[in-house]
Amino acid sequence: MNDKEEAHITTEPNGPEGPNWSGHPQWMIDVAQLINDPGYDRWRSMVAATGGCSHPIHLAGESTIINANTGEVLHDYRTTDEVRGYLLVACGNRRASVCPSCSRVYQGDTFQLIRAGLSGGKGTPETVSAHPRAFVTLTAPSFGPVHTRREKNGTLRACRPRNRDTVCEHGRPIGCHTRHEIGDERLGQPICAECYDYTGAVLWQAHAGALWHRFTLEMRRTLAAEAGLTRTAFAKQVRVSFAKVAEYQRRGLVHFHAVIRLDGPEGSTDVPPLWADHDLLVRAITPAVRRVTVRTPASGLGRWNLTWGDQLDIRPIVLDQGADELSERAVASYIAKYATKGAEASGTVDHRLSCPVCKGRGRLCLTASCGHCHGTGLKPGLHLDALPVSEHARRMIRTCWELGARREFTALRLRPWAHMLGFRGHFSSKSRRYSTTLGDLRQDRAKHRAAEAHERHGLPELADESTLVLAHWRFAGSGYTPGEAIMAEHIRHCVSQARAIAAKREDG
Repeated sequence: MNDKEEAHITTEPNGPEGPNWSGHPQWMIDVAQLINDPGYDRWRSMVAATGGCSHPIHLAGESTIINANTGEVLHDYRTTDEVRGYLLVACGNRRASVCPSCSRVYQGDTFQLIRAGLSGGKGTPETVSAHPRAFVTLTAPSFGPVHTRREKNGTLRACRPRNRDTVCEHGRPIGCHTRHEIGDERLGQPICAECYDYTGAVLWQAHAGALWHRFTLEMRRTLAAEAGLTRTAFAKQVRVSFAKVAEYQRRGLVHFHAVIRLDGPEGSTDVPPLWADHDLLVRAITPAVRRVTVRTPASGLGRWNLTWGDQLDIRPIVLDQGADELSERAVASYIAKYATKGAEASGTVDHRLSCPVCKGRGRLCLTASCGHCHGTGLKPGLHLDALPVSEHARRMIRTCWELGARREFTALRLRPWAHMLGFRGHFSSKSRRYSTTLGDLRQDRAKHRAAEAHERHGLPELADESTLVLAHWRFAGSGYTPGEAIMAEHIRHCVSQARAIAAKREDG
């Protein structure tokens, strides 16, 4: 909003019926009405309490805190007492493209979880930092050459230098002599889309989670073999712990970044035997990766033997970062950063495309088409050709849609996950005893906020087992009006700046 626009906004009556808003944009009218609403201050405090959430949930209901020993009502809250009749609650979405505020909280929790498994804390002993661990990056194989940005010794080099006169079977050059800049839209796009194996790429993406699972199993087998033990004997002395996150590449396929650690049989609290050292861990990773294979279901299209890509990066994790090493904090920050990113980095959308009623099938049963999508399987009014995505992403989405219609690929649920280009696995996951859990971190935060609320309302300090909370909530809506969205974004920036200042003070 510029000064000229602000000068035309008035909250004083211009006539017997109040302000004259004619000629003003709707969002401007909405903002003016919002800030003059009697409940604005309370609404602003609720938005600030969510951290400036972009898509908050509206809850209606009540909550009562009772002294379990005496039956005395300590505090009673009802949304009917609110000016707007509802309570705002953060959406909790992890993706930064959906809600920057909630994704920041998720990123912070992930950082604490990963850091605890490397340095200790949050219930994990500091001795865990002495356990053998490595930072591993597993990549997807090539399904065809794509445009890429290549540098060597600080010099930008040609994308794919090949003989200029050599063409593929579709009559297109097999090389590219362009020196791509960082923002070049061609990065990640195939050199020749007709040569690119879109079916293989989508099927690999759909089986990436299975590849990771088999890698963890093969890792344990290989470690046991390297140690000269049976798998049973090895498991009685060493536990393999890990935490991993998936990162989308520009070409639309995921890479996995993982912390792999060797513990004693009880996990992070137990020191592994001396022979289970860093050298043993590193020796076992490469052969385990190379032996993993997943075979696709039988199909008229053929069968693919899916493997990891040739690029494999194994780096030691140290207390203080060196030239070719990563510090514990750097690893935790790296994984936490990618935990809040989705497939939008590869040029696709961050929402589902399939019909919510038929889940993309186009039918409710064998004889009846879905009346909601009229048999297309898409959300009503949605067309794949009109999606605001890159052409490469569109082809992968369309491949997901076509393969999803085949009975042999039903279990892969490719249509509901077409917006993720076929990937339906967890973006971040960990083994059971790597460190704390996201649930525990959220519970600790909830307890801290409850303690603050007790102090704010002047409630007596009671042990958790001495209080009883009776609550009933129902969904009453979500999101903002146009004017509320503008003000909420301003509040989010204020909250973000306050947190950044507080973090700098803690580091200082």
